[in-house]
Amino acid sequence: MRHPARLLVAAGALIATLTAADPASATCVTVLDHGHVDVVGLGYENGRLEVGVHDESGAVEVEYAPEEVVLKALPAAGTTVPAGSAYTFLGAAGTPVWILPEVQNPDLLWAGLGAEELSAGDFGNDTVNVRFLSVQGPGKIAIYTDDVFGAPGSVLVDSGDGLPDTVALHVGDHTHANWAFSEPGTYTLKVRADAELAATGQAVSSRTVTYTFQIKN
Repeated sequence: MRHPARLLVAAGALIATLTAADPASATCVTVLDHGHVDVVGLGYENGRLEVGVHDESGAVEVEYAPEEVVLKALPAAGTTVPAGSAYTFLGAAGTPVWILPEVQNPDLLWAGLGAEELSAGDFGNDTVNVRFLSVQGPGKIAIYTDDVFGAPGSVLVDSGDGLPDTVALHVGDHTHANWAFSEPGTYTLKVRADAELAATGQAVSSRTVTYTFQIKN
């Protein structure tokens, strides 16, 4: 069940108005470039599995359809790939990379994945599989977590070795990760959530949603 304070922004057919040159110029599209945002926020209501964007950066949480936002990595996200074999999935050591970090930086988007709104017992193994289906853009996307030493611990998504990739979220999960982009520019990422109903074994899926990321150099 959604939190009562949440302002639900109705999904519209806005993705058709987004352009690669300047997606933020589309009418009514909201730009999110800092603060706590669950980029993938799962919900299940009236028999429908939903994927939304949960913006928790302000005093009141706001929910958007993914097509209603542009997720922006500001120039401060720019860095270089560290040396070491653990980082080769990001590119060659010393090459540029733009990272929305796993650890909160108040000047950048803190991008998470959330399943707090799901109820225990609705899905088999209390699990929903988030499928990262495809990406279009100037470079690669990788989503990964750090280990206790700050090195890559688990690579969740890596478009460099091919998509789709699947991230399993359990009821109540709230996960933050590093979102890395190998080139500046505009990316579109298609995502779908799949699960099985615990009571019947019936497969349920969300609609395929489209995210737009804009990486600023």
